[in-house]
Amino acid sequence: MFVPVVNSENRPLMPTTPSRARRWIESGKATPFWKKGVFCVRLNVEPSNTNHQPIAVGIDPGSKREAFTVKSQSHTYLNIQTHAVDWVKDHIEVRRNMRRARRYRNTPCRKNRTNRLANKKHLPPSTKARWQWKLRIAKWLTLMFPVSTFVVEDIKARTWKNGRKWNVSFSPLEVGKHWFYSELKKISQTETKTGQDTYEMRQLLGLKKLKQKLSNRFEAHAVDSWVLANWYVGGHDAPDNTMLIEIVPLEFHRRQLHRLEHSAGHVRSRYGGTLSVGFKRGSIVKHPTKYGFCYVGGWQESPTKKDPNRKTISLHCLKTGKRLTQNAFPTDCKFLSYNSWRSN
Repeated sequence: MFVPVVNSENRPLMPTTPSRARRWIESGKATPFWKKGVFCVRLNVEPSNTNHQPIAVGIDPGSKREAFTVKSQSHTYLNIQTHAVDWVKDHIEVRRNMRRARRYRNTPCRKNRTNRLANKKHLPPSTKARWQWKLRIAKWLTLMFPVSTFVVEDIKARTWKNGRKWNVSFSPLEVGKHWFYSELKKISQTETKTGQDTYEMRQLLGLKKLKQKLSNRFEAHAVDSWVLANWYVGGHDAPDNTMLIEIVPLEFHRRQLHRLEHSAGHVRSRYGGTLSVGFKRGSIVKHPTKYGFCYVGGWQESPTKKDPNRKTISLHCLKTGKRLTQNAFPTDCKFLSYNSWRSN
């Protein structure tokens, strides 16, 4: 494993070894910090060398799992497997059904607006969420490493059926990937390889890929992202680093004024939102006694005779996402960092 290094202006430099980073920290030449689950150091002095080797980021998109590899000719710095954002389509459908149900009721309501998206180029919400997630990971990596090139496996949707050709722009997959490529090119040079090219490069190196797509092993998806990065920078005939970081995006629910079913007494219950008693949901906090490092979930009102306005927050495990408690006091938790995913 290597430690990402940034200068005093937070600009990424070439990574270093853990032993050298430890000496820098002990001598005061560097300050340690965490960048959303990755340990980094910030130099407090001028770097002795600012030359950068070519660093490529291999990206293997997928419907359920995706992989990213940061690699130079000499070393493989980081392997990441992420869970895809696949819940937006269901949320949009629920929102549409709720809106239509309200309009069928015998109650005053405004007229339908005209379609403001007609004749305009836009991405469907579920497609945009999927590809924005990939772009967020790519931007996050550029904050830690001096990335020179992105190498993406170019996935293609079937644009024909029963002998009839469809328009390429008909497929959300095609529209989403072209938007993603255009955004990546604004950051750095972007190269694409077909799935057949990736397969041939993997076979040439004698590497095998698991058929269990939901596995969290290197051979499930990261082997393809490593092959893509190695194609550009070269240097290895076999993976030199198979350690993997698994990243799971946190699912936040939008605030809803109307629920699917009203509660007793026709009282609108509170649901959704991104704030929990002063904490932004997903924020990493430290509980002083029992739970240690965890992240913030929802909140609830817990009135007592002494304190009728008492509110508590729920805390979740950073590795598994399991809820640890619902009754943590906000005053007991120390805020550490904002966060929108959990890593393991």
